[in-house]
Amino acid sequence: MKAILIAGALSLLGTLIGTRFAISVLVKKGYGQLIRDDGPTSHHTKRGTPTMGGLVIIASVLIAYFAAKLATQTEPSASALLLLFLFTGLGAIGFLDDFIKVFKQRNLGLRSKAKFIGQVVIGLVFAWAAIGWEDDTGETPITHAISFTRDFNGPQLPTILLVIWVLLMIAGTSNGVNLTDGLDGLATGASVMVFGAFVIINIWQFNQSCSAVNAGAKCYEVRDPLDLAVVASALTGACFGFLWWNASPAKIFMGDTGSLSLGGAMAGFALMTRTELLLVVIGGLFVAITASVILQVGFFKLSGGRRIFRMAPLQHHFELLGWAEITIVVRFWIISGLCVAAGLGIFYAEWVTGA
Repeated sequence: MKAILIAGALSLLGTLIGTRFAISVLVKKGYGQLIRDDGPTSHHTKRGTPTMGGLVIIASVLIAYFAAKLATQTEPSASALLLLFLFTGLGAIGFLDDFIKVFKQRNLGLRSKAKFIGQVVIGLVFAWAAIGWEDDTGETPITHAISFTRDFNGPQLPTILLVIWVLLMIAGTSNGVNLTDGLDGLATGASVMVFGAFVIINIWQFNQSCSAVNAGAKCYEVRDPLDLAVVASALTGACFGFLWWNASPAKIFMGDTGSLSLGGAMAGFALMTRTELLLVVIGGLFVAITASVILQVGFFKLSGGRRIFRMAPLQHHFELLGWAEITIVVRFWIISGLCVAAGLGIFYAEWVTGA
């Protein structure tokens, strides 16, 4: 438990202090955000705001996690290392995208095909290692079953279908956070709540682990839950500290560097904690915003140019309705908090009833 507190505190301090330094460096180099010409006109005032702040989040999480392990003299677990690989790997893809944008001063960074290939490669390495990395008891970080609050009983997915499922999870969550990261502090604040939920889930799973308690159907067969809680704590603290500088009016943006890495981490947690479908509830805000884009594009093509929303993603629809940016962000945070509370309630209710 000490490692959880250390990781959270260090990552919080890391982004609180490190982001201030990063803002100065990025401003001197002129690495500012480019704004879409077809977006809300109110966003044009944000042109030039430093971006790639996700680098500070990634660095703070990595330093905090390994410092916590060193302080407690415990070895990193396979699950934590794989999750950090996924988190950092997707962040590297996002960094390339951000860097090309600011270096070439254009809205288009990596080509969509190149970004997709990068996500697939990182996802394949993660899936291959997570499926095959067994501990002394033969348990792996990811199983062949689909899960809600734990693995469903029934037929197991063939390896090829499991890999496809993992790739879909990673692509869905990373792009979901990326789409949400359109207003000051929106994605960062929602991410704090989601990762905070995984701290609670992992601690609970550790306390109710089948290897530690004789609770029958109520125990959890999850590998390395306590060490996953350390990573979740580091992510929660890092997002909290970054929010200090990212809240409206934002002094820095996380960019694709941050959004892709945070989204990938959410997928990794869901897969490793056997809460894959529960993530739809916990991350309900990200799901709703992603769905708004899918609906908008689909309806536009099927109806010959008509739209459901004034603009997608969903947060921009409300901007064009005249809502103030800070009003949208706070109300969306409330929605995200309700989704996280509902997800945790479902998780606990399932344990209580054993159903």
